[in-house]
Formats: sequence, structure tokens, C-alpha cells
Amino acid sequence: MALDNRKDPYGAFRFLVELEGLVVGGFAEVSGLQAETEVEEYREGGVNEHPHKLRKITRYPNLVLRRGITDCRVLWEWYRDVIAGTVSRRNGAVILMDREGNPAWRMEFSGAFPVKWEGPELKADGNTTAIEKVELVHNG
Repeated sequence: MALDNRKDPYGAFRFLVELEGLVVGGFAEVSGLQAETEVEEYREGGVNEHPHKLRKITRYPNLVLRRGITDCRVLWEWYRDVIAGTVSRRNGAVILMDREGNPAWRMEFSGAFPVKWEGPELKADGNTTAIEKVELVHNG
């Protein structure tokens, strides 16, 4: 196999988060990129070798976004609106970049809104970056 045909995996440290077509800042971490489909087993009379497996519902866990707090308050204001009773669902994507900075994988989600916001742990003797965490529910 020639080296020019080699396909290296993408680094998990080059990614963007996009909401409604706008990149909403650099994030330190994104978790919850999962999908799981439940299966129901059905045993058919006369078929003793195996049960049939039927698809049921697919579930998507909440997305958790972590980033350093900046002057940009878009995520906090979005959550503040939810607290006030105005739920604005947004579509978005987590975009994995290749080594040259081009989009390589795009994991889209729809109908998202924040359900939890967590501010930084503040310590007078610490020297770490102040991190905010936002949890989004979505429709997959």
C-alpha cells in the first residue's frame, strides 16, 4: 500500500460547534455524540435457532459543551430565555476538521435547546481557565 493512499484517523482536538449556521466559538470539549437504538426480541413459533430482533426507538443523549468563559454570552442568554419560558429550538452541528482545517465529518443535531448551564469553579488559589458548561437536549 502506497503512503499517499494512507487514511489516518482525524484528531479529536480539531472541531467546531455551529448553531443555526454560525460558529459559536471554540470549545474545549463536546460529549454526548451518541445514538442508541433499542431492540425488541420476538420469538416465532417453529424458529428455534434465534429470536427475531425488531427495531424500536432510537435515543440520543444530551450534548454537553464545555468552553472557556468569554465576553460572548450567547449560550447563557439562550438558556436564560428557556428559564423565562421562551424555548427557542435550534439546529446545529459538531464539525470535525482535518489537518488542513477543512471540514471532514459533520454531525448534525436538530431541535436543540439548553436544559442546564454550569458556571466555573472559582478558587482564589487556582490558575486554571474559567469553564462554562451547557447541556443541550435535541432530536438527534
